[in-house]
Amino acid sequence: MSDTLGRGPEMAVSVLVFTVIGLVIDSQVGTLPFVTIALVVFSLVGNFIRMYYTYNGRMKALEEQRSNKSMAHQRERSLSEN
Repeated sequence: MSDTLGRGPEMAVSVLVFTVIGLVIDSQVGTLPFVTIALVVFSLVGNFIRMYYTYNGRMKALEEQRSNKSMAHQRERSLSEN
C-alpha cells in the first residue's frame, strides 16, 4: 500500500515545526529572520532529499520485481520446450 497521501501533510508539518523553532530562536537572539529562513530551507532540502531517495529505492525495487517476473516467464518457457 502506498503512503503517498501522508507525505504532503508530513512535509508541511515539518516545515511548520522548523519555522516555529526558527522564530523562537530569532526572537531570543534578535536575528529575525535569518535563523528562520535557514531552518526552513534546511527542512525543505531535507524533505526533497528524503523523497528523492525513497522514490529511487522504490523504483529500483519495482524494476527488479519486473525483471524477475520477465525472467521467470522465460524460464517457464524454456522448461516447457525441453
